Amino acid sequence: MRRERRPGIFERFGGRMLHAAPHASLHLKARLLCVSVLLILLTACGDGDNGTKVIFTTGFGREDVFRIGDGVCTVPEMMVYLTNIGNQYESVYGSEVWNISKEGVTLEENIKETVLAKLAQIKTMCLLAADRGVALDEAEEKRAAGAAEEYFSLLNATEKERLGVSMEIIEKLYREYALADKVYQYIIQDVRPEISDDEARTITVQHILFRTYTTENGGGRVEYTDKVKETVYEKACEVRRMAVDGEHDFVDLASRYSEDPAITYFFRKGEVEPVIEEAAFLLETGEVSQVIETDAGYHIIKCISTFDREQTDLNKLVIVEERRREIFGQEYDAFVDTLASQLNTRLWDEMTLLHEKEITTMEFFDIYAKYFTDIK
Repeated sequence: MRRERRPGIFERFGGRMLHAAPHASLHLKARLLCVSVLLILLTACGDGDNGTKVIFTTGFGREDVFRIGDGVCTVPEMMVYLTNIGNQYESVYGSEVWNISKEGVTLEENIKETVLAKLAQIKTMCLLAADRGVALDEAEEKRAAGAAEEYFSLLNATEKERLGVSMEIIEKLYREYALADKVYQYIIQDVRPEISDDEARTITVQHILFRTYTTENGGGRVEYTDKVKETVYEKACEVRRMAVDGEHDFVDLASRYSEDPAITYFFRKGEVEPVIEEAAFLLETGEVSQVIETDAGYHIIKCISTFDREQTDLNKLVIVEERRREIFGQEYDAFVDTLASQLNTRLWDEMTLLHEKEITTMEFFDIYAKYFTDIK
């Protein structure tokens, strides 16, 4: 069965939609797929602070952005990541994307912080590789060199100058990227947990939502009064009675009354808000829940399928990878605690993305995938 996603109210619960219309984020995800090959595994290194304590200090080299242990990240290395990821966003959403901000943080600021965290993780993982005796073999070194040669050949003169890169810098980036991936695989190679069908089971539901809040022009949330909420609840109960009277089609009711653009979702345990999960997993196929209250509003859920063999098997693979990232994260966090980290705040604050028509490079991660996706 073909599954596509677009944002809906279940996004806040982690549920995944079926038969939703394509959305621009799908195209961006396709663009950024190569980035996620490594960045997914890097989530094992913690949320937000990434497990690395940064000390603000001076005494850096002219182009040193940060140091972690013996590892150093320079301006050209940082600019390769910033420019490629920034251009990937712009290629999907257009130049107006840089006008977007959320809670006072611009997209450019968000990209900078993300790249800083990920490059810090890659540098740390390379140090971890050395500590564990992990290194690229001759074939992998050749792949890094080949990837660097291909990427560098695609850069025009302006891009080379503004990024400040050389062939040697690009090759170093590819080597470190591959080494970070390799040390992860080395540490998790013997992690093979057994996952039961029940743990990985996916259910499919249809859903009707009655919101209990509205939004202001600026995007702020405004809660309904208790009186209005009571009216909304009564309406939800009325629609729920219609959903079980045998005379009304649930999808038709959802199309008429739901304030969620999507109707059908599938999810496994641990992916949705507990109150939603508890109600949904108690339903048999064809059953309709009572009215359920969450922060988003009142929900009515109909169970379409209590078990999907194909999706359950896929979930087992996902859960195994989650367990592996947890194991890796434990080793990573312990290693990070042994390292001192310093950020060149003056230089970092001066760095910006390059919004110039001559600078369009965004193939760095695609080329990495081309040369390294089959390495485990």
